[in-house]
Amino acid sequence: MTNPPMRARLWAEFLGTFWLVLGGCGSAVLAAKVLSDDPTPVNMGIGFVGVALAFGLTVLTGAYALGHLSGGHFNPAVTIGAFAAKRIEAGAVLPYIITQVVGGIAAGGVLYLIASGKDGFAIDGTAAGSFATNGFGDLSPNGYSLMAALIIEIVLTAIFLFVILGATDKRAPAGFAPIAIGLALTLIHLISIPVTNTSVNPARSLGVAVFNPAALAQVWLFWVAPIIGAVIAGLTYKFLHAEVPGEEELVRSSAVEDTAAHG
Repeated sequence: MTNPPMRARLWAEFLGTFWLVLGGCGSAVLAAKVLSDDPTPVNMGIGFVGVALAFGLTVLTGAYALGHLSGGHFNPAVTIGAFAAKRIEAGAVLPYIITQVVGGIAAGGVLYLIASGKDGFAIDGTAAGSFATNGFGDLSPNGYSLMAALIIEIVLTAIFLFVILGATDKRAPAGFAPIAIGLALTLIHLISIPVTNTSVNPARSLGVAVFNPAALAQVWLFWVAPIIGAVIAGLTYKFLHAEVPGEEELVRSSAVEDTAAHG
């Protein structure tokens, strides 16, 4: 199958990552907490369960809308894991990652402008999760250590990549990958929001951390851990699903080319 032009693929990655950060982080910044002084349930905010669902929905909708163009990675870790599994060509890896980072920061900027429209808005660099940032130690929502953050981000990113690679495998049922991937990302957030505020996506972490210097100092972990997890998953998946001798090698342009799935 012929890949779409690289320009179209990169625009898809920009828009998809922008949507993921705006939708997911935006739900945390704008809607997670009490919406007004009225204590009725309708004004109590969506909470971290709602935020988890928002991240899953951004991936699901973005994958269906844009996955047929770029594979719908929307995440540098997904791109690197896909490369490790030989699902994307080497020449596309760096352009994808740069585009994803730009899309994430652009979404963070738009979110900052929106949030600044409310009187009294300020990013508290000493508060865990301020402006939907990720962190460990004092910046972990429940005070988890660097080691705990490192482990959970590696493990959950690896599992996320396994779901992506499995759901988009040529042997998997076609057309359902975005649903599996979106639900997996929702579950991942339900598990790890209390620990790190959930990253598993370096572009998502950096996109909001650039507006919070305290979180920016810790963002290195949310690059290192997801990349380690993604490489582990990509190499392991390729090993476990080795091609039958003589079968034509499967080299697709993305983790989701056939089923319009994520990232």
